[in-house]
Amino acid sequence: MRKIRLFIASSLDGYIARTSGEVDWLFTDSDYGYKEFFDQIDTVLMGRKTYDQVLTFGEYPYKGKESFVFSKTVQAETDNNVEFVKGNWKGFINTLRQSSGRDTWLVGGAQTIHYFMKHGFIDELILSIHPIILGSGIPLIVNDPSLETALEFKDVKTYDSGLLQVSYDLKRKATDKETVSKDIS
Repeated sequence: MRKIRLFIASSLDGYIARTSGEVDWLFTDSDYGYKEFFDQIDTVLMGRKTYDQVLTFGEYPYKGKESFVFSKTVQAETDNNVEFVKGNWKGFINTLRQSSGRDTWLVGGAQTIHYFMKHGFIDELILSIHPIILGSGIPLIVNDPSLETALEFKDVKTYDSGLLQVSYDLKRKATDKETVSKDIS
């Protein structure tokens, strides 16, 4: 079974972006393991808001990878970069996990991460904690007691910039009885 890996950055206080969606505070001075990770995956998954943000970066950064965007509002089936997944997300994810290939990267954002956590679809978390406190923004994990998840520590890397990169395997798998209270748009 292919693993779904959440490789993401956050502020020390747990935000993945400013409230506006901006990520101008992220370090860009070093690779921080990105290339090695990127070489281990062949598929990227993200929510529509994250995809919209990615498009503001210039050239699409995930060329050569199969890319899917989860959305209930986009009418298109595909564009030049991605295929949109508009319904039956559980079925799509289960089929993807059973298909052959390398690991899958869950890029973000918060609502998509919530859906994947709620349904036990994340196998590994690689969190790059930047030494900054934003005070507000888009949280990595939405406040939802049903998301309680045991983590198994794998590794920690420290960088001279103050960035810490912590890796965990997620132990809890959600059951089908659980439902998502908020749709991804």
